[in-house]
Amino acid sequence: MLETRFTALVGCPVPLQQAGMGGVAGPALASAVARAGALGMLGAASVPAGILASWLEEMPGDAPGAVGVNFLMPFLGQDWTPVEVAASRARVVEFFYGWPEPALVSLVHRGGALACWQVGSLAEAVAAQEAGCDFIVVQGTEAGGHVRGSVGLLPLLCQVVESVHVPVVAAGGIGTARAAAAALAAGADAVRVGTRFVAASEADAHPAYVATLLAAGPEDTVLTEAFSVGWPHAPHRVLRSCIQAAEAFAGEVVGELALGNARLPLPRFHVAPPTRETTGAVEAMALYAGQSVGGVTRTQPAEEIVQELMEGAEALLRRWRA
Repeated sequence: MLETRFTALVGCPVPLQQAGMGGVAGPALASAVARAGALGMLGAASVPAGILASWLEEMPGDAPGAVGVNFLMPFLGQDWTPVEVAASRARVVEFFYGWPEPALVSLVHRGGALACWQVGSLAEAVAAQEAGCDFIVVQGTEAGGHVRGSVGLLPLLCQVVESVHVPVVAAGGIGTARAAAAALAAGADAVRVGTRFVAASEADAHPAYVATLLAAGPEDTVLTEAFSVGWPHAPHRVLRSCIQAAEAFAGEVVGELALGNARLPLPRFHVAPPTRETTGAVEAMALYAGQSVGGVTRTQPAEEIVQELMEGAEALLRRWRA
């Protein structure tokens, strides 16, 4: 496999990070990605410290890859106990959607983990390095889910790799071996993949959500602020069909969301994606998808996705360098 500054730093043989997609990226998916030799991520937005601790205790201790935890700044609040839990048990703690905070980075380092920030601009990338982050994820507007910046991946990646000295992970629109190879050839130390893993057999996405991804192409996604209940004024990329279905839905509650042993009503245009345990009009919920969705052609084990992307990327890079 490809050896990069990312693999040396994180201690995994594969230069790939699975996106920490809230509601979708749980222990089963993160563990499977780690067993495949990459960096598996838990989505920990609004997850209590006790539950997060139990998740991390389920992680494989002998996997060739590693496990990290993703926190969304708008949901972190003033209680940083979940961050302390993650830092003491995970290899990587990552933050997104907020200006880099040196105190959080220091907290992660005190716990023994690597600190990472996902950014959407050159200024934010420089600030993440100055805050002490060990590596940076650069997100282009092609990405599915919530989008931080306003520039496509390759232009932003080229800016950032010329301006920082820490390893850089490329995110946004990467769902094929060719896209992964292109990002690595452009200077990325690893690639971050989200949409492909929504269709992994270990993901917690609702089957109807996955089926809609399988039928979609890159032209079927749109960057919008439509699903703003619970997280206003935060652009995100979803399938256009779910906006149309939500607009046409009669009523203000589209289904029920499982939260532990409780079931809560899910308002129309709520930020939460449909999980396996969600009930209701799934087609009218937030179906996050990046422009890489055309690469989602079937449900696969996460290990197969990692192998397909990385072995293909390695073969392409060898060919291009020959």
